[in-house]
Amino acid sequence: MANIQSLLSALDVFSRAPDKTSLESANNWLQEFQHSSEAWSACNVILLSPDTPLAAKQFAAQTFRMKVTYDLHQVDEANLPSLRDTLVAAVEHYHAGPRTILVQLCLAISGLSLQLPTWRNPVETMIEKLGKNPATVPSLLHFLTVLPEELTTNTKIPVTDEEYRERARTILTANARTVLDLLAMYIQASGVTHAIQSQIFNCLRSWLVAGEISAQDLTTTPLLGYAFEALGSEELFDAAVDVICDLIHETQEIEDNMPVIEVIVPQVIALRPKLQDARDDIDKVKGYARIFTEAGETYRLLVLQHTETFFPIVEAIGECSAYPDLDVVPITFHFWMRLAQSIGKKPSVSPLFLDAYKALMVVIIRHLHFPADMDSLVGQEADNFRSFRHIMGDTLKDCCYVLGTEACLMTAYDMIVNVLARGAAVSSWQEIEAPLFSMRSMGAEVDPSDNKAVPKIMDLIPTLPDHPKIRYAALLIISRYTEWINAHPEYIQYQLQYISVGFEATDGEVNAAAGQALKYLCQDCRRHLVDFLPQLHTFLSSVGSKLSQEDKMQVYEAIAYVISAMPMEQAAQSLRTFSMDILAQVHAVVSKPARATKEELQEVCNGLENLEVMLHVIQTFGDELPLSCQNTCREAWAFFDAFLAEYESDYEVCERSTRVLRHGLHFFGATVLPIVPSVLARMSAAFEKTGLPSYMWIAGKLINRFGNEENPGLRSAYRDVYERSTTKVVTLLQRKAPQDMPDVMEDYLRMLLQMLEYTPDIFFQSSAFPLAFQVAMAALTLIHSDIIFAALDLFRMMLTHDCLEPPVVPPPKFPIYAAAIRAVVEKEGLQFVGYLLSGLVGDFPEDSTSTVVTIFRVITTLWPMQLLTWLPQVLQQLPTSAAPNQVKTQFLADITNCINTKQPDRVKYAMLALHRASRRARDRRRMGPLDS
Repeated sequence: MANIQSLLSALDVFSRAPDKTSLESANNWLQEFQHSSEAWSACNVILLSPDTPLAAKQFAAQTFRMKVTYDLHQVDEANLPSLRDTLVAAVEHYHAGPRTILVQLCLAISGLSLQLPTWRNPVETMIEKLGKNPATVPSLLHFLTVLPEELTTNTKIPVTDEEYRERARTILTANARTVLDLLAMYIQASGVTHAIQSQIFNCLRSWLVAGEISAQDLTTTPLLGYAFEALGSEELFDAAVDVICDLIHETQEIEDNMPVIEVIVPQVIALRPKLQDARDDIDKVKGYARIFTEAGETYRLLVLQHTETFFPIVEAIGECSAYPDLDVVPITFHFWMRLAQSIGKKPSVSPLFLDAYKALMVVIIRHLHFPADMDSLVGQEADNFRSFRHIMGDTLKDCCYVLGTEACLMTAYDMIVNVLARGAAVSSWQEIEAPLFSMRSMGAEVDPSDNKAVPKIMDLIPTLPDHPKIRYAALLIISRYTEWINAHPEYIQYQLQYISVGFEATDGEVNAAAGQALKYLCQDCRRHLVDFLPQLHTFLSSVGSKLSQEDKMQVYEAIAYVISAMPMEQAAQSLRTFSMDILAQVHAVVSKPARATKEELQEVCNGLENLEVMLHVIQTFGDELPLSCQNTCREAWAFFDAFLAEYESDYEVCERSTRVLRHGLHFFGATVLPIVPSVLARMSAAFEKTGLPSYMWIAGKLINRFGNEENPGLRSAYRDVYERSTTKVVTLLQRKAPQDMPDVMEDYLRMLLQMLEYTPDIFFQSSAFPLAFQVAMAALTLIHSDIIFAALDLFRMMLTHDCLEPPVVPPPKFPIYAAAIRAVVEKEGLQFVGYLLSGLVGDFPEDSTSTVVTIFRVITTLWPMQLLTWLPQVLQQLPTSAAPNQVKTQFLADITNCINTKQPDRVKYAMLALHRASRRARDRRRMGPLDS
């Protein structure tokens, strides 16, 4: 009774507005209670007590379900029949609900039946107990519905594959006909209610989907006919649609199911007139659309082989596609895609299909129309419509696949020409924009050699009305057709003019589309645009200040593509021209007598972002730089060095500068070497002053690129950045938790990985090494996959370093490295092992397990006695919710045995057993004590 009272008190916390501490405390208590063996009897008392609050009864039912899944080993085998009888009696007791309790009890019985082979026929037992009294039939149907679902989907139930197959045959397969006949009897019973009929359909679906009741068996009962009749009932419509769709799906093995299909298809076709009858009821139209499309997809090959017989299904799907409500239309898209794929494999196509896809194309373009009142489309609704247009665009590609791209483009072209011919007075911009959007969607299917449809479209674009939505759509057509333009360079001049006008528009979307069009035009037509580069430079000088930064970036990216197509010396000179324009801004800010304003700094950062974009596109000119670039590296660094000396604390300056430096490092290659010590010194000082991690990021990139160089100045710079950054990170950790500065932790670890790889003499011999080890341990406490992997990789590389198991004649510094590693592990080992095991049973990423095992195996081999003194304390601190006590005891015994028998290879199995047990506990915790 004390347990029950404590349980009621814990549950009562959730009925109030609890503080976080109370909530966590109650939640933890309930989880521990659910693990306990006392929970069985306590929950039974709660369920049978009439005065217990509903929340407690729901918790008790859910606890039974969980304990049957995870804790059945707590019940003596002799008491299992008694447990079964208790649960069956509870279902009888709660036959009228609440539903949440009834379902959990039914799930518990289902899980128990799988693990109790002495229970010869659970289905027969439940039918005998609940099937004869009309009042308890609904509870029987609940059980029969969840039984196949639980047995086929609950992979947590601890049975072997062979045990599962044997019990599933006994419980499900052997009873399938009995259940089918029972459902057929119930659905015809006098006085049967709609609620029970709906349950019958849901139960039938469950056994159908589990593959236990076959479609062929179903046709021998009245259930199939009742399902189609139920479509006429408001109350049963949804359940009938579900069961008909599942039935059709289960007949996908066409040859085996032809007799059933011959029964189903006429009834499906007979539903077509109901589409018109239900036109004003969107939910019903959705239901019919699901049935037709399921039939169309499942019988697609029959549609192609026996077109005249099955084509009414295609026509019905076409009607659903034409329905004005866009919640219905996408139900049909998958069918059109699959049918188009099948048609594409046939040598000839029936005119019926050609007509269907022609009609579909017109329908889709009509759906693409923006509403006449654009103000009616706002917020999430506007976003959804725009997203949906792109999905409809994919269906237009299906039309191209069947009809040919040229024919589809000409259809859209003719629509626009006809609208223009009517005149602006009787036309709307929507009637032009929608076909334009369709042309953009179909652009991916365009043949670059097309000489019929695309030239007409390109000639049409300059004549279109100057409406922002139309210009936006036309510009995006240009961006999609640039491969075709590359094959027809005579159109480039006209397209550039159209794009330039787009940059001058007052509409931001049009500006963005112009930027995108210019970018793709320059990317695909770069060789034809070399002579246009001075024109682009002039354009940038005159219009650049009016463009948004995003649009300006697109222009610089476009220019970079053109530069990349030039002969090298010319390309180098052009890049220098554009780069120096940007670096001049940097110099101007540094040279100011007064400190730059926030706006001036932002302008410089925007310029650096544009330079980054250009370098990203151009990448490099190769190992031998052109003459124009020989001195640029030193010149550029001089600008950056002075800039960072003044403004290194500004976050945006840091980000933009370091990203450009990263690309510059790649661009200049070995030419950077003479200035690397200066760069490292600046990065080291900047991080020390600001704590901004990007400065360490660049240091890591430089060590990765030049770590093998033996230059004394470089080696000194590496040591300096290692020691100063380590001191800074340690200082930061005294003020902040690791989770409050994940970017610092990650970039620091990345730099350490490079140092360990390329400069192990500096890494191990520095006084910073013990501190670096401590920082890496702190990183293991973060719930951040990339950081965890980086930290574990660092420890793995340290502890598997050749210096710890040296060759016969070790390199001179190996003993020094080994001594440093041994000293730090012996000092930090207790805490280190604690972090490893806490992460293994806690929040480490799943893919990190093998690395943790490797590290732990090394510890077992090199520090066995120390490990045996560390483990008891570490295991004691692990939460029992993540590692139950018996699991900890077993793990300690396994590791002790591995050490005593000198079998370190068996450490892996002990670690994996601990990991699996913790995952089972975690899965259980995820459900939560109050889940139902």
